[in-house]
Amino acid sequence: MKFRKPLAIAVAATTILSGASHAVTVGKINETTVTLGGFIKLDAISTDYSDGTAAAGSIGRDFYVPSTTPVGGESENRVFDMHARQTRFNLGTLTELDGHKLKTFIELDFMATPNGDERISNSYTPRLRHAFLQYDNWLMGQTWSTFQNVGSLPETVDFIGNTDFGIFVRQAQIRYTAGGFQFAVENPETTITPFGGGGRIVADDNMLPDFVARYNLKAGGLDMAFAGLARELSYNTEGSGGNIDSSTTSFGLSITGKYTFPNKSDLRFGVNTGSGMGRYIGLNVANGAVLDADGELEAIDSTAAYIAYRHMWNAKWRSNVTYSAIEIDNDTDLTGMGVTSSTSSVRVNLFYSPVPALSFGGEVAVANRELESEVDGSMTRLQFTAKLGF
Repeated sequence: MKFRKPLAIAVAATTILSGASHAVTVGKINETTVTLGGFIKLDAISTDYSDGTAAAGSIGRDFYVPSTTPVGGESENRVFDMHARQTRFNLGTLTELDGHKLKTFIELDFMATPNGDERISNSYTPRLRHAFLQYDNWLMGQTWSTFQNVGSLPETVDFIGNTDFGIFVRQAQIRYTAGGFQFAVENPETTITPFGGGGRIVADDNMLPDFVARYNLKAGGLDMAFAGLARELSYNTEGSGGNIDSSTTSFGLSITGKYTFPNKSDLRFGVNTGSGMGRYIGLNVANGAVLDADGELEAIDSTAAYIAYRHMWNAKWRSNVTYSAIEIDNDTDLTGMGVTSSTSSVRVNLFYSPVPALSFGGEVAVANRELESEVDGSMTRLQFTAKLGF
């Protein structure tokens, strides 16, 4: 990603954190440089499900969410959706303070918000993506989890692309960076499967933050990130008349990377594994823990991997092939047989950029979701996008 000078300094952190493709300097007030960025993006999506259809208004109609692929139903008609909800806007500042650097960044888009519909005006509510300040090596605010390596995300027409595998979380945190090392405390949350299965419980009973440590390595054309997650999973109903007061530990390990070839083509890859990763992985396709018959929490294990290759045909044309999958190790005596055991997806696309800021893309994606009962369902999606960065 390229920024016009002096943005190379002013928003160096946002190159990774924001996903914005371009930005411009709008002026300088005293010692503060102000920048604006973002993009306009249209998505046209045609989807066919083998076992039913995602309901109108489902988030899975706007972008691929593994847990929303219908299973065990009857095939229905192909559905078509068009939206501009990924469009985003960001504002950044850089202030020089007697040898120190103070940066701020805030970004909004219109994805995944409950308000607005397709019936009359498509007037979707803005939502907060990023809002943080950075003082030298300290970052405080909301941005991508330190456990997530945004630099290894594949280039896809879909919103995320390697979703089955993906660690994809934005949340409030305090992060310290020292060279290639990063350490963070981040906002906690526990998601739970009831004993025997059923609707997700979102507990919000954690007494400790989530802890993340990460090391970033660069050697020639290879960029890698090694990250570890440690957290508490907790659920307490005693204050509301229940009798559950349980907690357990959770951990996760992530290795991700990108290798850039001399012709600027690249290979991206990753493996995530752990116990109780829950909401951190696959857009919460599995919960962090399950309750046993005695009301005690047991962490749910999962392992995921992905690989993506981007081929640069020339300066204006490029293609990507991405495969992503997750396997979930459910204790079916506790969860029942109706929970997801695995999901996977493969996608192939072609992009054309007549100028660097403008891209047109088309993509074919096939995804599958299987339950512990071995009932499964698939999704086939054709998607077109037009995107202009500014």
